[in-house]
Amino acid sequence: MKNNIKLRKFHQAKWDEEVIFELHHPGERGVVPPEVETNVSQETGDAKAIIAETMQRETPPALPEVGQMRVLKHYLRLSQHTLGADINIDIGQGTCTMKYNPKINEAFVKSPKSSELHPLQDESTVQGALEIMHRLDLAFREISGMDYFSFQPSSGSDAIFTMASMVHKYLEVQGKADQKDEIITTIFSHPSDYAAVSVKGFKVIMLYHDPETGRPSVEALKSALSERTAALFITNPEDTGIFNAEIKEFTRLTHEAGALCCYDQANANGILGITRAKEANFDMCFFNLHKTFASPHGAGGPASGALGVKSELVDFLPVPLIDFDGNKYSLNYDLKNSIGKVRSFYGVIPAVIRAYAWVMSLGAEGLEEVAKVAVLNNNYILEKIKKIHGASAPFAEGQHRIEQVRYSWQQLFEETGITIEDIAYRMADFGFHLWSSHHPFIVPQPFTIEPTESYSKQELDEYLLALEQIVKEARENPELVKTSPHNSVTHRYDETWLDDPEKWAISWRSYQKKHPEGIK
Repeated sequence: MKNNIKLRKFHQAKWDEEVIFELHHPGERGVVPPEVETNVSQETGDAKAIIAETMQRETPPALPEVGQMRVLKHYLRLSQHTLGADINIDIGQGTCTMKYNPKINEAFVKSPKSSELHPLQDESTVQGALEIMHRLDLAFREISGMDYFSFQPSSGSDAIFTMASMVHKYLEVQGKADQKDEIITTIFSHPSDYAAVSVKGFKVIMLYHDPETGRPSVEALKSALSERTAALFITNPEDTGIFNAEIKEFTRLTHEAGALCCYDQANANGILGITRAKEANFDMCFFNLHKTFASPHGAGGPASGALGVKSELVDFLPVPLIDFDGNKYSLNYDLKNSIGKVRSFYGVIPAVIRAYAWVMSLGAEGLEEVAKVAVLNNNYILEKIKKIHGASAPFAEGQHRIEQVRYSWQQLFEETGITIEDIAYRMADFGFHLWSSHHPFIVPQPFTIEPTESYSKQELDEYLLALEQIVKEARENPELVKTSPHNSVTHRYDETWLDDPEKWAISWRSYQKKHPEGIK
């Protein structure tokens, strides 16, 4: 017990549940569709005939045959095996901005007015959806200072790839694509800034952090810039939560080298209404609707990377854009230098609707309040964790951070042998989630926390109490931590599987081929 905050008793439901294919019973049905009526079949003709013969299956798909009630039980049981933002204090998935997603917004998304739209409908029949996208575009112009937004990218990484594609096309138009083939990024920007531009064929120049400040220096940038520099791709604040106050000098020097400046704003939750890409002199930027703007994270699912550009780069955006002539909305495919499409159609409408509802409900003052509370929560956590013996916050000693911090358990590891993985497993016994960090593992024994604005002081204290309890156990009963989780659905897994492609099975058919006798 600490200030009337206590660790609640938690034990996750455990079902020895087969995968859905193992529940298969031939002849069992959930739904029996009616026979096609004669007049319908006469009107439609032979539907199979319009499918190319090379695309037709020789045998029906081996789908499981399971009764409706058993399907319901199966998936409800699986749902009890998960921890998510609506169940736990989900601040330990650092850099991912896990926050409350207002449930009223789900009602908008589930309405037939949006859920039954089809992307191939004539634009005259989807004026409402186009209006929402256009209005959200206008809001993001104010938030960022950019001149036009596309919601076509299906994730933050996709938005980075889109920016890289636009940089490449821009250089092609200038006749400089062969000369300018290098992109500069930083070690604590998102790994996707390195990966996505590499996929596009650029060479990557990496700027490393100064050991004291935790961010790259202006001198490091100067040494990396050259006539081969195509663009700067940078996250600010970086994944350490450290804001680069010299960012305008970074963009000035990059522009002087004849390169573009591209802003990865996935970490925008602590700077809404406070700083903008325009004032930092960026040429383009993106936001994650599935993080900062309260559309659910999706875990690789229905995401959206809102990509904005200055007016001189609008012509390079993916098509179509949404135009408004004062009377109706239309899809504009007439962009001379467009990179084409980066995904089908023009965006993930449910993510856009949720984000639009969230922005409109908060307004400008509310968005700034979101940032202020997120920063307050983060620095409260920072001060508390620094007092836990065995934990530290490397770099920028004594300074505040923005929306997250990458911490280290290195001292605790040296004193007890307990690793970040051990602590993460043990946190699951209290109904919480803790993550280490993505690559690179420059911070030893890392863990990254981003509290966002969604959580109360009481909830933050409960999460901190769990960390303190585990640190106490690490010194008094380390085996309890090393053998955890004890209250969770699953326990330790064999991590060698992750490095052995011969064991990987990404489908049921693949599993049956590789493991015909099941897992021993």
